[in-house]
Amino acid sequence: MLIRRKSIEAQANTKAGPNRRRLEADAVKPRKPKFAPVTLSELDGVRYLHFGTEWVQGAMRIRKPDWIELEYAQQMMAWMLFNQAPRHIVQFGLGTGALTKFSYRQFEQAQVTAVELNPAVIAICHSMFKLPPADDRLMLIESDAMDFVLHAAGHGIIDALQVDLYDATARGPVLDTPEFYQACHASLAPGGVMTVNLFGDHPSYAKNLRAMEFAFDTVISLPEVHDGNVVAIAFKERQQFDFPTLYARAALIEATTGLPAKSWVNGIKSAL
Repeated sequence: MLIRRKSIEAQANTKAGPNRRRLEADAVKPRKPKFAPVTLSELDGVRYLHFGTEWVQGAMRIRKPDWIELEYAQQMMAWMLFNQAPRHIVQFGLGTGALTKFSYRQFEQAQVTAVELNPAVIAICHSMFKLPPADDRLMLIESDAMDFVLHAAGHGIIDALQVDLYDATARGPVLDTPEFYQACHASLAPGGVMTVNLFGDHPSYAKNLRAMEFAFDTVISLPEVHDGNVVAIAFKERQQFDFPTLYARAALIEATTGLPAKSWVNGIKSAL
């Protein structure tokens, strides 16, 4: 999504806190690329994250820091229709921490892991986007998502995988190969679901869909929102959709969280 905003904050440089759990201890050391500056803007009570450009990398309503502000980010939670009690939720690409915070608050029984390569993003999420510190349920891992997902410690244990991997150019996901999506498939537990943020009006969209369909038997794209954002949903196993059950689950999600889950079911139905 391209939105013009005035930058108000320069790059943050603080490293993430110490790693304290097995996955963190086992994580492969990340590569050290040069990162674009992490910058902020604000408009109408919403704080936005940028990587030194006009492209929005995430948002937070200042008075509702745990709410998921952007519609495409809300759609990234569509896996909730298929798993009401996840044990392990993983986010690739922290952004403003919106999905990580929501998952951490909403699913008190779940382990929540965020994998982010840029230490400045982790720091700015703590200082400006109300991301809580790591604890026994919340892991913040400074690592490349490909390195993480290839590691044996992560295989077959993730119930919900949320992939939102964009750099400063925002031309498409920075990891988009069949090998990456195969590794994502391997990381999912039985019944696991992956959601991915794509650009529907960009050549990267078709490339990513082909790569996902190579790795997953069932891939569904929800209707486009914002300025081209399309969320794809990929399932560990071939999926048969029971729409009366999905609408009942959507009604419960809407009642308990306020997220527009019925629209997700409508989107799935229209995609078939």
